[in-house]
Amino acid sequence: MHELGITQSIVEIALRTATGQAATIIHSVTLEVGALAGVVPDALLFCYEACSKETLLEGSRLIIEEIPARARCRDCATDYPLVDLLTCCPACGSAASDLLCGEDLRIKEMEID
Repeated sequence: MHELGITQSIVEIALRTATGQAATIIHSVTLEVGALAGVVPDALLFCYEACSKETLLEGSRLIIEEIPARARCRDCATDYPLVDLLTCCPACGSAASDLLCGEDLRIKEMEID
């Protein structure tokens, strides 16, 4: 379960950022998680509760926004949704594509006081 290590990093970044802004409480942390990021959102939520105990994050909400994967065909320049990395272009059938988004994993925003 690599989500534990990822969550520990998220908590560290959130605490460092909040402390740097003299915050006394963190209400929420919003994450963008790509469909191809290789993490399980429910596991992140489970780990977040444990990792945030006895910190400024305790009791805060972890909000996960899932980002669908998209690709652009190298042959016909069509943008299309990716179900997985083996999805071919729906317009021309080409397997040659560039990933546009879907591997993202980042803190989008935090609500602090």
